[in-house]
Amino acid sequence: MNYINECVRRQDRLLEEENAYHLLRNGEFGVLSMVKDNGDAYGIPINYVWDGTETIYLHCAPEGEKLRSISQHPEVSFCVVGRTNVISNKFTTEYESIVITCHACTGLLPEERMHALRLFLAKYSPDDLVTGMKYAEKSFHRTEIIRLNVLRFSGKCKRVH
Repeated sequence: MNYINECVRRQDRLLEEENAYHLLRNGEFGVLSMVKDNGDAYGIPINYVWDGTETIYLHCAPEGEKLRSISQHPEVSFCVVGRTNVISNKFTTEYESIVITCHACTGLLPEERMHALRLFLAKYSPDDLVTGMKYAEKSFHRTEIIRLNVLRFSGKCKRVH
């Protein structure tokens, strides 16, 4: 994956590449930002899983605003925010975040969709994999998977000493 920080204005606040990958692997949720078919911006928080290479998976219902937006404008942005800490007496906030530029794909083959669901279970329900797979198989027809092909990403952080 292309970890590119040249466009980050505050070069003194770059998130180290290793920490950016850690945040991508372990982040709880991200915000998917899209353009709706009428041109309006649309962003939503959503759980995700990274496959460890260049793919992020999202799951959702098989119809809705996300899918309509992606069908018209597959170029999306995905942001993951890690630890934050408001330091009130210094009027600032510590944070870490990554912004990812992606191409979104839908209509995946069933094998890839089930693979993504296994990754979700391993991340969010590691102690319940067997039960989770049964649930995934039963509800498979009601689940869509969106694949985000990562084009590039950058990271930023602020640490107060």
